[in-house]
Amino acid sequence: MKRSIRFRLNGRPTTLETDGDRTLLWVLRSDLEATGTKYGCGVGLCGSCTVVVDGEAVRSCQTPLSAVDGKEVVTIEGLAADDGRLHPLQQAFLDHGGYQCGYCTPGMIMNAYALLRSQPHPTRQQILDAMDGNLCRCSAYQRIVTAIEGVAAWGDAGDGRRSLRDPGPESGQAPSQTSGEASAGVVGGSTGGAR
Repeated sequence: MKRSIRFRLNGRPTTLETDGDRTLLWVLRSDLEATGTKYGCGVGLCGSCTVVVDGEAVRSCQTPLSAVDGKEVVTIEGLAADDGRLHPLQQAFLDHGGYQCGYCTPGMIMNAYALLRSQPHPTRQQILDAMDGNLCRCSAYQRIVTAIEGVAAWGDAGDGRRSLRDPGPESGQAPSQTSGEASAGVVGGSTGGAR
């Protein structure tokens, strides 16, 4: 049954007249053209469809649209600054090669964004635990974790947007580590998430 559903999408008021049982993933992709959110497994296990709802990472393939009525939804499209400058997490993923094919990257970044909003300076173990449910078939886990660690070390996530959007000290960019500064250790595997 169609009903009016109102929420904020990437800071903009959004109203839809549609069936509230539709999944958020397909409404984002089909109705709102927010195609950065990816369809992966369809059962909430891979994390490719992760978006942030009221500060929490959620699997949009398992979230009915009615669940976001009156809430704030942030997708990968909502992270970059209005002037086109990448969000520090996006920049860190580029700087550290935290992607290969890029399919899982939006979900990885959104999951990390939610983590850093709630816990600005997580330990490596906290990052691993938070990212455990996001899968990367290309096994870029070490670089993903290194990218998140770099942003976490750089600055206070605060409200998520203000501090993480801040361009940084003098450079105007989030800090970048060289490959020699990357954390040691094996992270990842074919099915183990960020572990």
